[in-house]
Amino acid sequence: MPVYEYDPPERFVAGTVGEPGQRTFFLQARGAGRLTSVALEKTQVSALGERVGELLDEIVRRSGGSAPVPAVVAAGSEDTAPLDVPIEEEFRVGTMSLAWDSERQVVVIECFEVTDADADAELEAELDPELTGLGGDRNVLRVSLDGTAARAFAARALALVAAGRPPCPFCAGPLDPAGHVCPRANGYRR
Repeated sequence: MPVYEYDPPERFVAGTVGEPGQRTFFLQARGAGRLTSVALEKTQVSALGERVGELLDEIVRRSGGSAPVPAVVAAGSEDTAPLDVPIEEEFRVGTMSLAWDSERQVVVIECFEVTDADADAELEAELDPELTGLGGDRNVLRVSLDGTAARAFAARALALVAAGRPPCPFCAGPLDPAGHVCPRANGYRR
């Protein structure tokens, strides 16, 4: 199982390629002369950004503010630069894990490759609930971030998701620049 490990990375960001509505989302880690880009869904970027923020908020709350985690994004720690090139997808992300390593005081993010066997394993797990795990060898991106870098990552990820197509005020579906056929405006509910 190939592991792309960055502990710590020089840079770890979420970014996109393409126009809103046609964007491909990536997580990208850079360090020690290496660059790793993995593709994932918009909903995964959103969930990861939200969960990292929630984890950091909980760490601040439980430590009474003594943990090395800023309550908000530190001024000057924002990374608004585009993704590094070349953007070569190493793999597509299936599942992710998030943890706080209290000994080292870092957030650990792991992104596991989705495989064809995942669908079969999910079906088997539905049929036999005793089965756990998706098994098989898969690529893993593992990144360890200090509190400041994790807070900046979460802010960028959430801003990236919010920068997409605006929602329709009637049906909440995404509005395209070329127009939008709204089911609610036409009397249809979906």
